[in-house]
Amino acid sequence: MDTLPLVVDLDGTLVRTDMLHETSLRVLRDTPWDLWRIPVWLPQGKAVVKQNLATRARFDPQHLPYHEPLLAWLREQKAAGRKLVLCTASDMAVAQSVAGHLGIFDEVMASDGSQNLGGKVKAASLVERYGDRGFDYVGNSTADIPVWRHSRRAIVVNAPAALAVKAGGLCEVEKVFPGLPMGLRVWGRVLRVHQWLKNLLLFMPLLAAHELGNSGAWMALVLAFVSFSLCASSVYIFNDLLDLESDRAHPRKKARPFAAGAVPVWKGLVLSVALLAASYGLATRVGGNFLPWLSFYFVLTCAYSWILKRLMLVDCLALAMLYTVRVVAGAAAAGLSLSFWLLAFSVFLFLSLSFVKRYAELEVQLHSGKRKAHGRGYYTTDAPLVQTLGITAGYGAVLVLALYLNSDAVLRLYGTPEIMWGAVPVLLFWVSWMWMQAHRGKMHDDPLVFAVKDKASLAAGVAFALVLALGSLGWNW
Repeated sequence: MDTLPLVVDLDGTLVRTDMLHETSLRVLRDTPWDLWRIPVWLPQGKAVVKQNLATRARFDPQHLPYHEPLLAWLREQKAAGRKLVLCTASDMAVAQSVAGHLGIFDEVMASDGSQNLGGKVKAASLVERYGDRGFDYVGNSTADIPVWRHSRRAIVVNAPAALAVKAGGLCEVEKVFPGLPMGLRVWGRVLRVHQWLKNLLLFMPLLAAHELGNSGAWMALVLAFVSFSLCASSVYIFNDLLDLESDRAHPRKKARPFAAGAVPVWKGLVLSVALLAASYGLATRVGGNFLPWLSFYFVLTCAYSWILKRLMLVDCLALAMLYTVRVVAGAAAAGLSLSFWLLAFSVFLFLSLSFVKRYAELEVQLHSGKRKAHGRGYYTTDAPLVQTLGITAGYGAVLVLALYLNSDAVLRLYGTPEIMWGAVPVLLFWVSWMWMQAHRGKMHDDPLVFAVKDKASLAAGVAFALVLALGSLGWNW
């Protein structure tokens, strides 16, 4: 049995995140007015900032993104009788919460509001307690170099190969635990590029108005599409950062890059701001009333991320509005007047899809044995009512379409309006099909993304487009 204590760092090592960033985000989400106190705390020292944030931030240590291979090895060391010490620059309240949850540490050393236990201060504290070369140290960054200088052995975690080489020049490197990959695929998931498909809704007014030959409108809409996509990625990142705990409690969402700790929180914040700036830069070139509608989308999305998604029913109404705003913004970018029929149809259809999304999440939580959806205003027993509301909204969209087909607008736009009635059974099928898939537990969390990958939905889309095309030809029967 090894008699020397094994000292373990927390931030970026035992957990694949930084607890200072995590607590800051929780304060931003729950009590944002407290962030204005940071300039007052900062002159008193970094330890004071950490302590104040820790006392204001609520988090569940159960759902932190632990480095599981490292944790398994630490449990082996503990079972062999070795003393384990959690030593971190995070605040003592955070460290004790993590240590209490894991139950493997014999001792906890952390920042205490007066001393920031990091770098050289951590090294001096460990030497004072255990002696020079009297401990092994598990770390992940260049800030751990002073500690490894006085360690017997180094265990390097979540770090580039160059750091292991540096640590090897100071002491023996016993083990190396690699981090998660950060390739293009990970960044694609960060940006949620697949969600850009939703922004094709910008083109709906152009199609509905039969203005496909309007080259100026096409150019404006392409710019608008890119601008909206960058803005959407920005707010998706921001939403993911504010929703870390709920995502980690979700069976599928816990694999998202920020929730899993594959991408640092600070990089997400920087990227979110950069994407938003680029989005607004492009929006100024679109012209018309596009910029105000983009701003409305951004503000509504932020409101959804902060507050609205936690309010029962309001969350689904907000999601429906976010879908519909894309249609309105497309009309503004193309300089087209928005049809009442298209707006009414969009509101009912997207409300139905919003309820599909929430119903699918509730079903997942229900099968996980949970009584309440984490971070949402619903109980899992609400799923049947949510299903009823969603189906009703979907059939409301079909009714709006049927009424539209009996309007004067159809006679002006379509040569053979009788054929257009074929769109009604197609839409009835698709709405019913989507809800049937959700009921059977096959629905992706986002229904539009599901529809793009679903063969029946694609077939319904082709049939719907074919009906519109035939109705436009003006055949004589």
